[in-house]
Amino acid sequence: MNKLYTIALAILSVAAFAQDGSPASPYYDGFNFEQTGTALRSALANKITTTHVNELSYTPEVWNALKIVDRDPDFANYVLLLYGYTDNVCPSSPSTDSQHRRRDRDSNGGSPSCEWNREHVFPQSLGNPDLGQVGAGADAHHLRACDVDRNGQRSNKLFTSGSGNSGDSGSGWYPGDEWKGDVARILMYMYLRYDTQCLPTSAVMGGTIASDPNMPLLLLQWNAEDPVTEYEDTRNTYLGNASNTYGQGNRNPFIDNPYLATQIWGGPVAQDRWTTATTADFFSAQLSVYPNPTSNQEITIYSETELEEIQLINLNGQLIQYIQKPEAANDTYTLENLAQGFYILRMTSGEHTATQKIIVN
Repeated sequence: MNKLYTIALAILSVAAFAQDGSPASPYYDGFNFEQTGTALRSALANKITTTHVNELSYTPEVWNALKIVDRDPDFANYVLLLYGYTDNVCPSSPSTDSQHRRRDRDSNGGSPSCEWNREHVFPQSLGNPDLGQVGAGADAHHLRACDVDRNGQRSNKLFTSGSGNSGDSGSGWYPGDEWKGDVARILMYMYLRYDTQCLPTSAVMGGTIASDPNMPLLLLQWNAEDPVTEYEDTRNTYLGNASNTYGQGNRNPFIDNPYLATQIWGGPVAQDRWTTATTADFFSAQLSVYPNPTSNQEITIYSETELEEIQLINLNGQLIQYIQKPEAANDTYTLENLAQGFYILRMTSGEHTATQKIIVN
């Protein structure tokens, strides 16, 4: 069975991560990208919070900001509409205007016919406390232009799995193949920026990852499956510049490099825009082991490809565990009852072998 491998490397090159291909220098200059897991999450949260120096008013500043940052890169007089999927424009087909993916940028308001409004990707009412229209409720990284009807159809439904165009999926809402990566990166940003007020599990259905009970696996999948677009980059760059009229001063790091999510939470390997994984062996670069360090005596290996051998070796070279033809559950392998210490984890499939340093606290 042919699969892809997923494993986050525990030790990164600062130069490779912070400089090579980084689209946001000098924003990240001096940031310590040797961190992984919870340490990296906390450091990024501090970064995007302390650099958020301009808080926009919900009205009129957010309206004006979205007219700029949600502008359609192909049609300057239009904005792109989250969840939209047809290229028709009003008023040519008003009966299906809720399906449109673009709208006249000045047609903002509350009319259900051919107007757009502000979609809270993290629903206001699901925040703890309610997001309101200040702070988290007025963060332009989180607000997107959306058809009025489409916004109402989504309402405060939790995101859930699906395929194709946006719409109801069971009792939840699927954002659509084009938009699911955007949604994932927005919700991960909101989690870091506003912590317990915007827990992803409050807005997303499904199971969570072992290392963080607040992080749905679905968001990591969407982040990996739907790469960053030029449109996301443009809005991120504008909002990240505090000198711009409606710039907040902070960036969404998961747009800058979706692989940061892999470094923090593991799971499916996302697009690495900064060539973070600098190993020569692609096999090694495409695996994910988490949590690392671990404090519950367990390590999880996520792999979409069958592993043939797993070896756990201590720093004295002693073989602590050897598993031949290990059994996977939902594409994950689990090593349990690990004693405190430093180890080398060796994974083999066919002619390929990858090693990972792990720490058990």
